[in-house]
Amino acid sequence: MKRKLTFLVVFLILILAACTSKQSSNEKEEEKNKENEIVDATESKVDGLKTTNFEILTGNEFTIVAKKAIHQLNSKVTVEAFTFNGSVPGSQIRVKEGEKVKINFKNELPEPTSIHWHGIPLPNEMDGIPGVTQNAVQPGESFTYEFIASVPGTYMYHTHQDAVNQLDKGLYGSFIVEPKEKTYDRDYTLMLDEWISSSAVSDMSSGDMAGMDNSNMNGMDHSNMSGMDHGSSSNDQEQSGNASMGHNMNMYDIYTMNGKSGEAIEPLKVKEGEKIRIRLANIGYLPHNIHLHGHTFKVVAIDGQELNEPKEIKDQLISIAPGERYDIEFTADNPGEWYLECHGDMEGSKGMKAMIQYEGNNDSNDKSNQDEKLPIFSFTNYGNATNGGFTLDQKYDVEYTMDLNGNNTDNIWTINGKTFPNTDGINVNKGDLVKVKLVNNSPTGVIHPMHLHGHFFQVLSKNGHPLDGAPIFKDTISLEPGDEYVVAFEADNPGNWLFHCHDLHHATAGMVDMIKYEGFQPSFTPDPNANNKPE
Repeated sequence: MKRKLTFLVVFLILILAACTSKQSSNEKEEEKNKENEIVDATESKVDGLKTTNFEILTGNEFTIVAKKAIHQLNSKVTVEAFTFNGSVPGSQIRVKEGEKVKINFKNELPEPTSIHWHGIPLPNEMDGIPGVTQNAVQPGESFTYEFIASVPGTYMYHTHQDAVNQLDKGLYGSFIVEPKEKTYDRDYTLMLDEWISSSAVSDMSSGDMAGMDNSNMNGMDHSNMSGMDHGSSSNDQEQSGNASMGHNMNMYDIYTMNGKSGEAIEPLKVKEGEKIRIRLANIGYLPHNIHLHGHTFKVVAIDGQELNEPKEIKDQLISIAPGERYDIEFTADNPGEWYLECHGDMEGSKGMKAMIQYEGNNDSNDKSNQDEKLPIFSFTNYGNATNGGFTLDQKYDVEYTMDLNGNNTDNIWTINGKTFPNTDGINVNKGDLVKVKLVNNSPTGVIHPMHLHGHFFQVLSKNGHPLDGAPIFKDTISLEPGDEYVVAFEADNPGNWLFHCHDLHHATAGMVDMIKYEGFQPSFTPDPNANNKPE
């Protein structure tokens, strides 16, 4: 009897084990099927949406399409981006000095947008500012921009609709106006930017890709970040970030050159004996300190404007603030491989490195020295003086002071104590000579890169000291804490023109002013249903 009972127990145990094994096998099969479904879903969503390498467009008529795409920043991080022509940055537009340019723009994004031609002097109705010069281009609609590329130089184009979010998703590109006579053999453009890895498309099976972009961090929209402190100075910010606020720019942990970071950045090929021009354009929200290894070089242009008799320098950092462009030139006379890198100890700094590679010679012992504090280039006493057109003590028709202020506590950034659209504005008549004093009085110690649309201004003094080098003409001037600059320009381009901080978190929070020409009437009627957001 005991034997029968023992046999029965053993038999039942074997049956249970077999059932459990079969159930476990079925569960594993179901899990595998689910995984396959996820992979299939992921592939179907990504298929046809991945970004491509940016193209260089030449001629004088172009088509630019704004659309979404999945973009890979480095070997590990992929984000959903907004793109021009399916790439980050968008297609580079290259035209000849004096050409009439026509750009047919189509919006295939799910939200309104526009294109602003950063730094390019053009008619007011072509400036691309929703609610100021045009209505935002709605999804599925088009707009044609036309202007003459009259001034050679390095420029950018980017969205100006809800730009604190849209630009941060990759909606930008470079625009090069080539001079009639070139001074260089080979020419590269590097657009500098920052991204947030925490917004990577890491769970595309969730079916909610629309909310995944590098402007969100745990669902936080940039419009709620407008009071964030973005660095105490162009050098200190790269070296140590900023700890004087609840949030800081350390969330931007991937720095890119032309939309790529680290080993994904394409090397810059050169040939011994060639003269190389590198155009450095900062489209991001942080200043970047760029160091060229192994060569002496000249700073030949700033914000697209050529400098008078630039001098050779070496081992100086070129600090490029948001909205600024610096062109450097060097002779390829030191064969091997050499770094062109960002200096600083913020997490993203290590990824902002390109390699200068000589054709036929890859031998180099060069090493990164991104933590080394090198002298920072200053344009205030660089190059040779010549007549720039304006002086500090001449008579001006209009004089205006911009007190740049604000704080993180209230998330408000002001000009003369007011926020846009309630700022005073600078009222001018065509032909007026205008002098503007800009002072950074922000108590929280932030930088303010102030960008003027539609005009170039001459920089006359910094902190009470007149410039004593080459005349400097710019469209963006970066003020560190306590800085005071005096600039001057001629009101020679009628319209309503923004003068705003190009840290767009600050612009969104109020730091926008406007140049207003007397008697000017915009050529469009604002549409209350266009959702115009000109920040």
